[in-house]
Parts: sequence; C-alpha cells; structure tokens
Amino acid sequence: MTDLALAVDVGGTKIAAGLVDGSGALLRTARRPTPAHDREAAWAAVRAVVEDALSGPEGAAVRGIGVGCAGPVDTTRGTVSPININGWQDFPLRDRLAELLPGLPVELAVDGACTALGEHWAGAGQGADFMLGMVVSTGVGGGLVLGGRPFGGRTGNAGHIGHVVVEPDGHPCTCGGRGCVETVAGGPHLSRWAREQGWTGPDTVALAADARAGNELALAAFERGGHAVGLAIAAAAAVCDLDLVVIGGGVAAVGPLLFDPIRRCLDTHAGLSFLAGLRVVPAQLGGDAGLVGAAALLRR
Repeated sequence: MTDLALAVDVGGTKIAAGLVDGSGALLRTARRPTPAHDREAAWAAVRAVVEDALSGPEGAAVRGIGVGCAGPVDTTRGTVSPININGWQDFPLRDRLAELLPGLPVELAVDGACTALGEHWAGAGQGADFMLGMVVSTGVGGGLVLGGRPFGGRTGNAGHIGHVVVEPDGHPCTCGGRGCVETVAGGPHLSRWAREQGWTGPDTVALAADARAGNELALAAFERGGHAVGLAIAAAAAVCDLDLVVIGGGVAAVGPLLFDPIRRCLDTHAGLSFLAGLRVVPAQLGGDAGLVGAAALLRR
C-alpha cells in the first residue's frame, strides 16, 4: 500500500478527493459541491473531502498529493484563479494542502491536463505519445500529453482548448473573449442556441433525447457543436502533431450525435498529410479521469 497517492480534483461544480494506487485504480473517493462564491467555504470543502478520503486505514500510506484545479493556474507559485470559482483568485492551493498534510509533496496542474493524463495512464489514451484529452460538458476543457508526458507550457495552462475561437463574432465567453468553442459546444450553449431557433425543451438532456428522435433543430444544435469542437481539434492537431484525441464529459456521452459531426469536420479541415491517422475516441474513465490524472502527476 506504499504506492498510494491522494488525488484532489477541484472544479466549478464539485470538489473530489480519492486514493489511487500504483496501477491507476481509484480505491476510495469523496465528493462535495463547490461553494463557488466563498473563498474559505471552498477551501473547507477541499479539506473535508481530503479528510474523508484519508479516513480509512489506507490513508496512512499516502506518499504524496496530486491536485488538479480549474484554471487558470500558476504552477510556479502554486496558486489557482478558477474562472468559475469567484472567491479563489490567486488562491494558494498548493501551500494550503502542504500545510494540511505536512511532509507530503504536492504536485499541481490544471484540471484539463489531469483529465488527459488520467486517460493516458489508465484509459483510452494508453500508448499514445501525442494526445489531446478533452471534456465537453457544461464547459469545454482540455489537456495535452506530448512525447508521452503531460505538457503544461510556460505557466501550466497549456491545453485550454475550450477557449480556441471558432466564431470571432460569437457570444461573449467567461474568459473575456468571444466565440470560444465553449460558447458553442458547452451544454447550456447547445440548448440556448436551439431555443433561439425555436426549440422549446428545457435542457441539454432533453435536447439529446429530441435529437435521437429525429428533431431537426436538436440535430442541428449537435451538428453545430460538434463542428466547433472539430475546428478546435483541427487547429490543435496541426500545431501539436497529435495522433489521438480522447473526449469525455456529459455532452460527449451523447455519442454519435457529437462524434459524427466532429469527424466530418476533421475530414474537411484536418487536411495536412501528417494528420491522416488522427483518431478521435470516447474517454473510458468518466468522471474519475481527473482524480486518476492528478495522482499521475506524482509519477513524473
């Protein structure tokens, strides 16, 4: 049991912690909603899930802490400034965790990178040396594995594919820009666009059900969203010479409704010869990928 890592995954809607063994198996988890507007309440939630995850006898064997957090992050300073956690601007997450569990090393990365790293270690990305991991859900996130290793870039924020611009005159984005792929393909944005065209359903779950039933507006919404994701992938693949894209998240769970338009877009826009073998596949680890990837940070 000496190869156990404590993994922490901090997102805009939930905070999770778990114990991960040396094979990438998740042994124990704890989750709580994210108090997104209160600095100390959000930290209290982190502390609570960590204590829950460590409450069994295995907790004594933990060798380090890997943490993924919604970005931006600053891996040099160990601080995080999540767009969707208003109270955490420049929050010293790495130092807080080090103080909570003295003597354990703490490795920090942006959550998209952890998702990609989790799939690379124990999921659909095994064996790929140049891959992009994506989450298409309420928002759109991502992370890069280049040369078989996680790539964070200068500040640790490389892989923010949800903020590739696909509609220059499109809707404003929470990042401060306009027309990011997130504003097109994120779940609430799919539903918003469909309602603007006359669809009358309540949410993305209903939109997917209507699309499966053949509703033209619902199908058009997923076609538009998949095309936007495809454009972002084509750009990232050309820049990074990717061989694999792994996509998970709630919206990606609709399967062919999203993946088929992504692949059609790539057939048109990923035309460089070295992209001929680019594969796009569903993720395998579901919501656990971020925790598995956070633990994998300790393997570097």
